[in-house]
Amino acid sequence: MDVRLTTEQRELRDAAARLADDLGPGSVLDLADDDRAARLEKAIAATGWRTLRSDGASGVEVALVAEEFARGLIDVPFVGPVLADDLYARLTAAGEPAPEGLETAAAGAATVAVDGIAVDAKGLRGLLALEGTQVLAGGVGVTVEGVDLTRLTGEVAGPLTAVGELDAEAALRWHALALVATAADMLGAARGGQALAVEYAKVRQQYGHAIGSYQAIAHLLAEALALVEGSVSVLRHAAWAVDELSAVEAVQAALVAKVYTERAARTICETSIQVHGGIGNTWECLAHVFLRRVLTSAELFPASLEEIDLGLS
Repeated sequence: MDVRLTTEQRELRDAAARLADDLGPGSVLDLADDDRAARLEKAIAATGWRTLRSDGASGVEVALVAEEFARGLIDVPFVGPVLADDLYARLTAAGEPAPEGLETAAAGAATVAVDGIAVDAKGLRGLLALEGTQVLAGGVGVTVEGVDLTRLTGEVAGPLTAVGELDAEAALRWHALALVATAADMLGAARGGQALAVEYAKVRQQYGHAIGSYQAIAHLLAEALALVEGSVSVLRHAAWAVDELSAVEAVQAALVAKVYTERAARTICETSIQVHGGIGNTWECLAHVFLRRVLTSAELFPASLEEIDLGLS
């Protein structure tokens, strides 16, 4: 495995980062800016990134975009549509016409339903779900805000209709991608929280010095950075494994990445709140928005240590 990104992958990552920096919310108040969100939606729709998988992109490339979008707290759908697109791509891999009911997925306008809930569903009409190896399609009903202030969840409107069947290997690979995408989302949010804390530590002063100059703060931030780097390593391997290893190995790598990144991201975001001190516990501080996103992505396709085959039996 060569962990180095190709030139095209670096360009994709940088483009996603620029979009997130330019149009992502810079404050909690920006989350209520409908004009900004509309411009962001238009920009992401123009990139075609929601259909990365049907366009032949790798798991690594999906993870790179998901990570940068979460770092910038992008508050329009990406993870849900890109997972729906992967299902669509797998159902039409043989070059056959798309089954009836998949029209919205082909346009990147569908999300996925997990446990009867349409996730990452803001502004989307259609949804796909995978139950075992069967792909189901339906519509998104009323959307509501939840713990995550950057994404909406929706009701499943009416009964779902079977639109196709995956083989067991394809179903496992989709599950591996789902774990990787949500782990990448957690890593991005953690990176955003860590960067927020670093910037605050540079400007907040106590006793005439920036608080980042004190070891108590510097060590916390250094430990958070080490957790970020560890998460990058384990996630990069899992994202590569989605397409390059066997389906069973890909799922195992993704489970490891999800478990490790969840624990690391939660610690990093809690550290960010701690570094901010009292203001870190207020609504106006973005630190809690990063933590909320991590907690939500952790519960989407959850993973546990018990699921990981360590080869010790």
